[in-house]
Amino acid sequence: QVPGRCAYFVERKKRFCKMIPAPGRRFCGEHGLQEEENDRKRIPCPLDPKHTVYEDQLQKHLKKCNSREKPKPVYFVQDINAGLKDVAEVPEKQVPISSLSKEELENLIIKLKKATNGLELCLKEQILSHQALQEALNDPKNGEPAFKHLKQQASILGNMEKLHLLGPGRCFVEFGAGRGKLSHWVDVALQNVENVQFVLVERATTRFKVDGKHKRRDSIFERLQVDIQHLCLNKVPVLEKKKLPVVGIGKHLCGAATDLALRCLVESYRTCCDGENEEPAPKRSRNDTTEVASNKSDNESNKDDCKLVAGIVIALCCHHKCDWTHYVGREFFKSVGLGQVEFNYFQRMSSWAICGMRETTSKASTNEESEDQSNDTEEHEQTFSKTESGSDTLQGILTVEERKEIGSLCKLLINHGRIEYLQQRGYKAALQYYTESAVSLENVLLTAVPSPSLIPEPTT
Repeated sequence: QVPGRCAYFVERKKRFCKMIPAPGRRFCGEHGLQEEENDRKRIPCPLDPKHTVYEDQLQKHLKKCNSREKPKPVYFVQDINAGLKDVAEVPEKQVPISSLSKEELENLIIKLKKATNGLELCLKEQILSHQALQEALNDPKNGEPAFKHLKQQASILGNMEKLHLLGPGRCFVEFGAGRGKLSHWVDVALQNVENVQFVLVERATTRFKVDGKHKRRDSIFERLQVDIQHLCLNKVPVLEKKKLPVVGIGKHLCGAATDLALRCLVESYRTCCDGENEEPAPKRSRNDTTEVASNKSDNESNKDDCKLVAGIVIALCCHHKCDWTHYVGREFFKSVGLGQVEFNYFQRMSSWAICGMRETTSKASTNEESEDQSNDTEEHEQTFSKTESGSDTLQGILTVEERKEIGSLCKLLINHGRIEYLQQRGYKAALQYYTESAVSLENVLLTAVPSPSLIPEPTT
């Protein structure tokens, strides 16, 4: 050891450290800390045993540990958008589709075709674009995956413009925002528009967010890390302050998240606003085409429902992740003689529409539905099992094409329940293909605006 130098022997280099320690100390700053740490005991964190902490620093660590229970934000209301409270009727264990006999499967298919009889099987194709994305769409630096997502975003914006939802005095709430790209393009489209807010809802922490890069001073971006199930929009400070009409948007909002978002917009938003639980709008039969606004009292009630929501535009996704507990179309299912047992089968069978028996197709849908998965937290992977997606056990009962047709009917039925739900609450709702299947296998867009007499005036 050289006098005046660190007394730590570096085993790898077979010599003593050459650093000069502080006066009165034997070791330099780095090696002195190591010597201290060698004498200290580490224990698993009681809040999360996946990481450890020095025993003598435990109390200090507990106050700042990321796993500690954090205070709930003001807009957190437990299960406000959850839907069905009594889940006693839901079977404890679902029977795999592959375990059904041929007769049981055929009976299910008969029920499905009877329920979808009379529904519009071929949706209107409304593939649009928007000037805001033209430069990006023409940029050769964007690869094929980025190009596909840009085409979808452009069509979503085009459909929003067609519904007159791109304008001043709006608050755009993006559900399942991920990196916030959809809000980004809406902001670009509204670059010369004043009095615009953006609220981005995402339950997961997200890397590579784009909402923090906006430089426009007249656009307000706020990100809420909360599950949609517990979100009360009216208690969000930025919304509470200005009370701008809301436009709910989402790109590939997985399964039950769509139902939670719809309930958040058209039920709990009003409930929070009124401060009390009111009875829902009267139910209409499936074939009832009577306008909701025909009755004066109903019109006034529905006007209260819709006055804060200017529109809804959501690209649907992952019907196999739907849940009867949260599903908004339960009344519709019951009106056509179906219940949660059939729903549980249909939501799993819906995966047949985009995978059949071919694993390559499943992989393709996985790649197409997740936006830049290496950099994004959005979850659109096909998580259904091989059994549910059409395994060899169904060979000889249904062909690949038959499974695809049945899967499409299941998706249509689930989506129609959502349309009925919105119509019963005074909205003019529709489904359309907003992009080609070659761009995305999940290519259905749900749109809804209040009935003409109920459209809120923009706040300027």
